[in-house]
Amino acid sequence: MWNKPQTATEAPTAPPPQATPPSASAVSFGSPSAPRSITPGTSGGRSSARLGSSLHINGQISGAEDLQIDGQVDGPITLNGHQLIVGASAVLNSEVHSGEVIVYGKVIGNVYTTGRVDIKTDGSVIGDISTSRISIEDGAHFKGRIEIDPAKAQAAAG
Repeated sequence: MWNKPQTATEAPTAPPPQATPPSASAVSFGSPSAPRSITPGTSGGRSSARLGSSLHINGQISGAEDLQIDGQVDGPITLNGHQLIVGASAVLNSEVHSGEVIVYGKVIGNVYTTGRVDIKTDGSVIGDISTSRISIEDGAHFKGRIEIDPAKAQAAAG
């Protein structure tokens, strides 16, 4: 009574496709989620966290995941083996221990990595850097000493 029997010539009707504008952010439950955007330089399989530009943290930060900081941090940061991205609006008064550091903002303090340090065009580091590889773009600001030890990268990889 409720179900109309289908005949061989009558194809099952599928719901009409719904067009959504590319800027729509609604996600319906039960449907596959859209691919997540990944910050350049991060690995797709690694988890990452972000501290927004309105945050000001006084204290120690440590973790076992990649981190992007866009706010202000006063205190040591330890992300052994993971990536730290210092966003363009970030100001860090910190000693940093990390696997890799990419600086778009300002770091005041020493930086120790087992991977590489990249100081981008508008980035600034005032402090000593100990790393296995370094890149300083034109226009970047750096004041301090650099110790390059390629053995650090081999020790971290092995």
